[in-house]
Amino acid sequence: MELREYIGQSAVVLAIPNGGVPVALEVAAALNAEFDLVISRKIPLPLSPEAGLGAIADDGTVILNEEMVKRSGLNRQQIEYEAGKVRAEIKQRSLRYKLDRPLVRVSSKTVILVDDGLASGFTMMAAVESVRRRRPKETVVAVPVASAAAKSQLEKVADRVITCTTGFMPSFYVSDFYRHWYVLSDDEVVKTITKWRLRHLF
Repeated sequence: MELREYIGQSAVVLAIPNGGVPVALEVAAALNAEFDLVISRKIPLPLSPEAGLGAIADDGTVILNEEMVKRSGLNRQQIEYEAGKVRAEIKQRSLRYKLDRPLVRVSSKTVILVDDGLASGFTMMAAVESVRRRRPKETVVAVPVASAAAKSQLEKVADRVITCTTGFMPSFYVSDFYRHWYVLSDDEVVKTITKWRLRHLF
């Protein structure tokens, strides 16, 4: 496993909730690393929420999928309206998930960003750009599965991209690569993180 080299290296594992939380906790436990969240959410396309116009991270970083923006026919005011709804959702989730805790310091450290998979990759791209503003030594994206297109995009912004499986099919769904696909609720995210923090001093 490529992640083994980070054992004992004072790495910080950042999960993108919701799906990235259980995956990231396994990585953090295996590496004896600190754990925290970076909240990044897709800007859904109106009337077709499975598609995305881009993504926003919890520090306000925005990455737009310019191709999808052009295809959507939406103007900037309409896009900003959709983005505003996502910002409000991120604020609510941030208050709920982080439980009044300060951000884990990542300056000069290796940061491993984890999600349950990458389809378009824009949610992770926003997270990476957000974390880079905090001056880490290295940004590593680690996911179980990614589309070939998403992996290629992430390799342009992260120092390393580690995947167990890369999908090359034209219609890519992360859930197709899981034997048992389960969407974690917000309550389950909070309970999972709380249990972790009770067991660790991070």
